[in-house]
Amino acid sequence: MEKIVTLLWKPGNVSAQQFADTLLGPVLEELKAQPVRGLKICVRDTDTEAGDSLTMTVTDQPKAAMVSYWVDMAQARTPVEDILSQNSAALASFLVIESTPILNTLHPPTMGKRTAGFSQVTCVKARDDLAYDEFLNIWHNEHMACAIETQSTFQYIRNEIVRPLTGKTPTWTAIVEEGFPSAAMNNPEAFYDAVGDQQKFKTNLERMMTTVSKFLDLESIDVSAMSEYVFDQL
Repeated sequence: MEKIVTLLWKPGNVSAQQFADTLLGPVLEELKAQPVRGLKICVRDTDTEAGDSLTMTVTDQPKAAMVSYWVDMAQARTPVEDILSQNSAALASFLVIESTPILNTLHPPTMGKRTAGFSQVTCVKARDDLAYDEFLNIWHNEHMACAIETQSTFQYIRNEIVRPLTGKTPTWTAIVEEGFPSAAMNNPEAFYDAVGDQQKFKTNLERMMTTVSKFLDLESIDVSAMSEYVFDQL
């Protein structure tokens, strides 16, 4: 099987919630009829409005949703993309390799229901001056430990991009999903697991910034806070 991650941008004349309702309503019903497994939809909506301050974008408008799923082969994604493209302004699909440093055991998803907290969906690009194996070493080792130890993350999924499949986007290297408690949307101390402790917050923030600067192109980072809905698990 191969995993596909598709990023979606909403039409300009609809609100985030209207777009979410479309994806989680009629679009979902069409997707369920396709031979896909592990279907998940992450989408910006009213539940994540408090996380708008986390948004960082390098495209004309912020991405509005992420749909991920597995198919027997990447070529089989076409019917899914046809459904998604008919209901969005633009999309970009990627073939990815998934790894899960933190499995969500704190707030395990209930099929078809909104997962607790929120999912921070981040597209990243490796620094141009790093060899790829060096990028992976820092990301998979030093940064993984840093992310786990300095943030209130209860889920951490790495989607390493094998190759882009559809659409035009910056040359991102990976798409990361991190589950955070709702308070982390607008409380930096909650985000960095340091509520009521300014010194711990400062230390964790500085450690995170130092680490990411070692391996990421900071000008290419794209961040959105989204609600996560899991509809099928492998």
